[in-house]
Amino acid sequence: MAESNPSAPLIQPSSSRKLPDFKQSVKLKYVKLGYHYLITHGMYLFLSPLVVIVAAQLSTFSPQDLHDLWAHLKFNLISVILCSTLLVFLLTLYFLTRPRPVYLVNFACYKPDDSRKCTRQIFMERSGLTGTFTEGSLEFQRKILERSGLGESTYLPEAVLRVPPNPCMAEARKEAETVMFGAIDQLFEKTAVKPKDIGILIVNCSLFNPTPSLSAMIINHYKLRGNIISFNLGGMGCSAGLISIDLAKDLLQVHPNSYALVISMENITLNWYFGNDKSMLLSNCLFRMGGAAILLSNKRSDRWRSKYQLVHTVRTNKGADDKCFSCVTQREDSAGKIGVSLSKDLMGVAGDALKTNITTLGPLVLPMSEQLLFFATLVAKKFLKMKVKPYIPDFKLAFEHFCIHAGGRAVLDELEKNLQLSDWHMEPSRMTLFRFGNTSSSSLWYELAYTEGKGRVKRGDRTWQIAFGSGFKCNSAVWKALRTINPAKEKNPWMDEIDQFPVDVPKVATI
Repeated sequence: MAESNPSAPLIQPSSSRKLPDFKQSVKLKYVKLGYHYLITHGMYLFLSPLVVIVAAQLSTFSPQDLHDLWAHLKFNLISVILCSTLLVFLLTLYFLTRPRPVYLVNFACYKPDDSRKCTRQIFMERSGLTGTFTEGSLEFQRKILERSGLGESTYLPEAVLRVPPNPCMAEARKEAETVMFGAIDQLFEKTAVKPKDIGILIVNCSLFNPTPSLSAMIINHYKLRGNIISFNLGGMGCSAGLISIDLAKDLLQVHPNSYALVISMENITLNWYFGNDKSMLLSNCLFRMGGAAILLSNKRSDRWRSKYQLVHTVRTNKGADDKCFSCVTQREDSAGKIGVSLSKDLMGVAGDALKTNITTLGPLVLPMSEQLLFFATLVAKKFLKMKVKPYIPDFKLAFEHFCIHAGGRAVLDELEKNLQLSDWHMEPSRMTLFRFGNTSSSSLWYELAYTEGKGRVKRGDRTWQIAFGSGFKCNSAVWKALRTINPAKEKNPWMDEIDQFPVDVPKVATI
């Protein structure tokens, strides 16, 4: 093959003229951006000439023409009154039936004392001192920890770190009170809301459901009012936090001028596994201590001081499928010790639930340009039987920030690949997993706090929270920022160390 001549003209004679290589001559990303701009603003581009024509026609009206129009209307007074009445009726109906806006006034994440810190080395030492784990189980936990993405500053409750461990009801209540009351105290301090102002209380904790309930413990501690609407959600997994948000949203639609307090947490003390079933040992390696308190409001007067407005919630439940239902199960092992078993099918089940969830969410949030591409690909594949790859919508066009449940490194890796996200988008989730571990349903709020601490949230930004839970469930919530968040004025678990992040998290960190 002859070598190309650098001095040869770009355009060859007509007898051998070829189309230029557009991949070399045009940056395709600009073509895509142009396409999205054209589709997104297509309506405005179409209406602009029409507006110009109408304006030009109106400019030709003389004072006599306007006088004749007014005279015509005076002789059709009944028509004018009927039209005006219909317009007022329709506007009144709209304002009375439209959904109430739901505002996120503020939220707080609990940060345990330094005495609760558990390095990976301490974790292995204390696990060995319990005397219940075999050498094979200890080695398995070591390998999981080395690949987990967890750092050296996660937290465990006192009862688990003690030698010997002391998992009892009293210690479990102590952990729950410490986490819940710690987060709520911070939230009340941030918002200046009084306990008596709370009209709706929702608490979610999957594995610890004492009597009286966790919600009753909060009501008793803060002396909340007697007519408070309270719920205690249990057994709903790591996505229960967004289920609580969805429930609060529905309640705020029918209870005007109300505050809703949502508590998301998990309890480690009574759910530490002391057996040797490897499918149950995974939870010991990933789950850590944490919790969050969120204050929601439907008062329009709170809009000026609120951080976000809830735009959408989408819930997906695959529990009708036996494989999905049983992929995360609390059960007894062969020795009668209780733990949470994670199936090998978990990643496949999570992917299927995610697909269903984003199929519902996509039309609500994606720009028309992405929906057209997705629909065209679907038609080509399903109806025209063409061999084309499924089109994965670009959710980066719909959201500026992503808060993906920090369930584990494998979950984050899969979602980063499937949603085609960048390291910057995944940073809040990965850093939360590294710093705090899997704090169950509260992890989404540690991630949002990280995003705020980095000064990334600007007015109008959209944030997608997505979480997975046993059952099997995949839930989403979409928030729109009502103001730019100034990190200098924020008080959250990251602020005294935010400059140290992000950090590099190796694939394998030897203990």
